[in-house]
Amino acid sequence: MEHVRWLTDIDQITLTNPVVVAAFTGWNDAGDAASAAIRTMVETSGATALAEIDPEPFTDFATVRPHVRLDDERNRSIVWPTTGIWAASLPGTDVILILGPEPALRWRTFCEQITGIVHHFNSPMAFTLGALLADVPHTRRTQIIATATDTVLIERFDLERSRYEGPTGIIGVLHDSLSKSGLPTASLWAAVPGYASQLPSPRATFALLERLCSMMGTPAPVATVAAQIAEYDAKVAAMISGDDDLVTYVSRLEDMVDEMNSDTATELDDVIITDADANPEQLADEVEQFLRNRDADS
Repeated sequence: MEHVRWLTDIDQITLTNPVVVAAFTGWNDAGDAASAAIRTMVETSGATALAEIDPEPFTDFATVRPHVRLDDERNRSIVWPTTGIWAASLPGTDVILILGPEPALRWRTFCEQITGIVHHFNSPMAFTLGALLADVPHTRRTQIIATATDTVLIERFDLERSRYEGPTGIIGVLHDSLSKSGLPTASLWAAVPGYASQLPSPRATFALLERLCSMMGTPAPVATVAAQIAEYDAKVAAMISGDDDLVTYVSRLEDMVDEMNSDTATELDDVIITDADANPEQLADEVEQFLRNRDADS
């Protein structure tokens, strides 16, 4: 953990089997959904700043730039894009929260820093949060793709077994690092409407928090996020209202989701669904295509 800077006396931090939850800004974070979920947990839990990972060895500062800030006396300071680690005690579980920009360099070394922290506190499992752009409507419940490779976690939480092969991001590398060190991991991805990609999605954040906290056995801190949904819906409605083709497209997505969720709908195996299918297994395919497209664009 040579690149970890502790912000508190870790001997004074008492955590009992803390669950690890990590998210990264960037292309893992459509609609800022995953990063907003971590920020919400930090802000609502009274979390203690535990450590940060030095960005210097891992960051391309021409891509993820530091910011200049002025204090009340107009003194300038540089705020570097560090990965922060917080500790909190929630009802039912302790938790370590990790949030930062996806690193550009030395991913294996970066993940070794996190793996070292996780094992220092004897964490029993880890979750990562992400969000992807998909053909889903903003007016329906956000679909969550929940996957794992650990059989115990799959059976315990009714997860899909990860089948993905292809290019990956820091989340995939972190899962590999933690799994090889003996820690069970699971990944939660929210499906964000592709046509609303430029807007932060409180709907997706709400869904991630709800699913994550149900798995951790703690109440989901969704009150603030829930209060933002009506404004989000209004912004998206205003954005698409001037485009008849887009209005028709969204209506078609709504019809498909409603048909799938209807008690009288045909069994899914007998229905031919286009790429707007919101079935978790089909959305897993969306993840694969999303990762490949992003790799091709880079």
